[in-house]
Amino acid sequence: MTITERRVPKFLKFSQRPSLSRQLMGIGLVITLFFVFIAVFAPVFQAWGWLQDPTVSLVNPIHQPPSLHHWFGTSRPGYDVFSRTLYGSQAALQVVLLATGFSIVIGVPLGIISGYLGGRLDRVLLFLMDTIYTLPGLLLSVTLAFVVGRGILNAAIAISISYIPQYYRVVRNQTHSVRTELFIEAAQAMGASTWTVLSRYLLLNVIQSVPVLFTLNSADAILTLGSLGFLGLGLPEAVPEWGHDLRQALEALPVGIWWTTLFPGLALTLMVVGLSLLGEGLNELVNPRWQQRGH
Repeated sequence: MTITERRVPKFLKFSQRPSLSRQLMGIGLVITLFFVFIAVFAPVFQAWGWLQDPTVSLVNPIHQPPSLHHWFGTSRPGYDVFSRTLYGSQAALQVVLLATGFSIVIGVPLGIISGYLGGRLDRVLLFLMDTIYTLPGLLLSVTLAFVVGRGILNAAIAISISYIPQYYRVVRNQTHSVRTELFIEAAQAMGASTWTVLSRYLLLNVIQSVPVLFTLNSADAILTLGSLGFLGLGLPEAVPEWGHDLRQALEALPVGIWWTTLFPGLALTLMVVGLSLLGEGLNELVNPRWQQRGH
């Protein structure tokens, strides 16, 4: 095998998969794209007059049930629940992309460097990541959110810390198994620099599990953001966010005001389910055991 004959990453290989897996992944993809569409075009819908401003509190009506004028009813502060629910997907998408992006940008390079170089650096990074990994993710996010304060960027930072060890551990283990391959040894023998080996020959062969972690962590990040909002530690109150809206709606639920709880809760649940189905489908796609069953 020459240097140019790199091993094809598993996620680029196509094989026959169980029909149920394809169906579930397709359902998850449709649900996810639906929420992405809403998040992107919600401001356009508002500009066209199809949505009310979700940050403007209506004096009247308050706690009105769903109607032709307010499809999902109104909440106690006088917000239009339909607008708040649709705009909530925008906040969720922003935090998810930032949180998972931070985790990938930090965790993947550290995993490659640690797994390739080994030695004392590997032991120190492994100890540090294992320490973070043992901490409860939600508790760590709540603690960090309390320290850094509210806001989309702050919430993303607080959520991302607990995901970094996952990317690190997966990529490090993959790097350990790939670094002894013949094409890596050939590149080293021909004088390729460490940076060239890491970026050109190792990277594509060790990131096949990153898309799976991305989707599964995205689902978890939405739940974590909802938990932070429910505790009053997520985004500012004026920003539409499902967890915060559920916190306010909980007070009205005992007196029969069900719509302020149902629709934000349903949106949060559907988005989590969609990302989870997509992640499980990708997991079966890149998992070698499933590939073997497909032959």
